[in-house]
Parts: sequence; C-alpha cells; structure tokens
Amino acid sequence: MQRVQRSNIFLPLVGLVVVCILMSFASENFFQFNNMMNVMRQVSIIGIIAVGMTFVILTGGIDLSVGAVMALSGTIAAGLMVNGLDPSIALLAGLGVGLGFGLFNGVMVSYGRMPPIIVTLATMGIARGLGLMYSGGYPISGLPSWVSWFGNGRLFDIPVPVIMMLLIYFVAWVVLERTSFGRHVYAIGGNEQATRLSGVRVSRIKLAVYGISGLTTALAAVVLTGRLMSGQPNAGMGFELDAIAAVVLGGTAIAGGRGSIIGTLIGATLLGILNNGLNLMGVDPYVQNVIKGGIILLAIYIGRERRA
Repeated sequence: MQRVQRSNIFLPLVGLVVVCILMSFASENFFQFNNMMNVMRQVSIIGIIAVGMTFVILTGGIDLSVGAVMALSGTIAAGLMVNGLDPSIALLAGLGVGLGFGLFNGVMVSYGRMPPIIVTLATMGIARGLGLMYSGGYPISGLPSWVSWFGNGRLFDIPVPVIMMLLIYFVAWVVLERTSFGRHVYAIGGNEQATRLSGVRVSRIKLAVYGISGLTTALAAVVLTGRLMSGQPNAGMGFELDAIAAVVLGGTAIAGGRGSIIGTLIGATLLGILNNGLNLMGVDPYVQNVIKGGIILLAIYIGRERRA
C-alpha cells in the first residue's frame, strides 16, 4: 500500500476521483455517456500535445511553441488542400511542419546550448507569424468533407480523436517504459551531467525529444483542423500552458527526471473534467482561470514536498 501511495500517479488519480465525485453532485448530467465522451473529445487535443510535452519536461526542458506550431501546421495543411494538393499529402506536410519546428528547437537546445524557454518562446513567435503571413490572418476553409472524420468522426461509438489520443499514449508508454531511449530520457532529467559521462549521447536524445513534441503537436493540429474544418492561424493560444498543466497535474516533476505518461493522461483528463464541470455549474470563465491556476500551483507544491 505504501508503494502505491508513493507512486507518481497516486495523488493525480485520487484528485481525479474526488473531482468526478464532486462534479456528479454539482450536475446530474455529468456522468451521462454523451457528456463523458464530449469531455474526452475536448481533452484529446491538449492530451495529445501533452504527450510530447511530457517527454520534454522529463528531460528538464520546456516547449512554449506548441500552440503556435499547432496553428501553423493546421494552416499549412488546410492551405495546401485548398490549393489543389492531394489532402493526404497536405496532412503529411502539416505533420512535417510540426516535426521540423520540433527538431529546430532540439538543435538550438541540444547543440546550440540555448535555454529551452528562450528558444521555444522565440519559435512560438516565428510560428505564429508565419501562420498569419501564410493565411493573411484569415481562416482557410473549403476542405474535403472526409477531413472532418479526424475531429468529429466516431468508431464503435467512440470519438475518433479519443481513439487517436489513446493510441498515441500507448505508443508513448511503450517508448518511455520499455526502451533504452525512455530510460535515457529519465536519466537526463535526473542528472544530465552524469548521464553524459556514462556514455549516453545526451544531445541526440534531447533532439529526438523536441522532435517528438513537434510531431505530437502536429497530430493535434490534424484533430483540430478536422473538428473546425478549417486552418485557423490564431488557434492554440494558451495551449502550451494547458499542456504543461496536464503534465504537472499528472505528477511529472517540472524539473525533470520523475513522472509518467499515464500520469499525464490522468492530468489531462482531470483538467478536462474540471473545465466541463465548472461550465456545467455556470462558473464565470475568469473565475475558472483563477481556480485552475490555484490547482496547478498546489500540484507543483505537493510534488515538491513529496520529492523533498
């Protein structure tokens, strides 16, 4: 029992159960199947972005560019479709944009020895600016109808975005928990210098980690583009903070080296349920931001105390 309580996911799981119970009393519609599926569909975009963010934070880094890169990836993909390129190739191009930005961040952090917060803050501005330049500041619509399947489709009565999210989490879990790459990710966050001295190519691992963050961000862009049926250059504002919140609420140490991908899924779900419950209760959006900010600070404080 003591081992379970010391697990990284114990407190996030308890928090999720408590919030679900409270929200069920606050709204009788909370546990209805349609509402729960709606919650998970809403969670899916931040949840997918949070997968890559987990990899980055586990190494002791941060990626503030994810919201802007998601907007740029979706805008580029939508623009290429509208201009006559095969939609499948256009979506792959959007994924390539996300991966490219992630790798660029990784090069600057790993080989340029620049602070991650500065690099990704700069690329956030670059990506946002490029998206606005490409689209002229307007949404790009007129996409093929089948693209909507990625954002609004259902498979066995489960929303496609939810299925995509769970598959991505499964792959990430295998990578982090069952491969040497995953062990190196944890080791770098725990003690980067010792990991380097042990023969691990730290720069390559960090490059790959930021590439993963860019790729998962682009995958989230596919879901968002399908949901909105347009490329939105202004999409994703604040998503980087929500993704970081999901990771922190899931028990991952903001300094790196400790955490789990399952915890991130719990954290993203907790954040989504909290948003949904507060909306059902009619809580003012400004008040919601205060509540969520306080919960995030509490999660960081509790994580710090448990590590001490």
